Amino acid sequence: MTSDTARPGGIRNAFRRAEGWLDQRGKWAWIAAMVLGFIIFWPVGLALLAYMIWGKKMFARSCGQRRQATDHSWGRHAMRAGQPTGNHAFDDYKAQALRRLEEEQEAFEAFLQRLRTSKDKSEFDSFMDERARATSAQDAAESEAKPEPGARAGEY
Repeated sequence: MTSDTARPGGIRNAFRRAEGWLDQRGKWAWIAAMVLGFIIFWPVGLALLAYMIWGKKMFARSCGQRRQATDHSWGRHAMRAGQPTGNHAFDDYKAQALRRLEEEQEAFEAFLQRLRTSKDKSEFDSFMDERARATSAQDAAESEAKPEPGARAGEY
């Protein structure tokens, strides 16, 4: 039962009608409504922007269908890289190129490991040399500071 003062459907029905009206006019109507919302009261424009992004209204007709049709996601391209193309000469070339790149990568990783090892070894050798110098200097200082066996305490 409805009263004469209230419209049937309430505010939700009004929002659905407005959404339908904007959908009929397309993406530019949504953008114009958002801009007007920002001009009138910025939270309204922000709410419309959020609805357009999360409701997929901004990209529903233009980019979304094209993205699904052409499928430009990187994961899919990586999956197709190993599949044969049907051109045997190209497939052989691609297999050789991939094999060569893998060998170069392994050689480069081995070079980096040798480089790290040699750097670690040189750092360790310099540490040991510095430690040996410090120890010999300390031993020399201790031998100079020790009194001779025949001397009495307090004599130099």
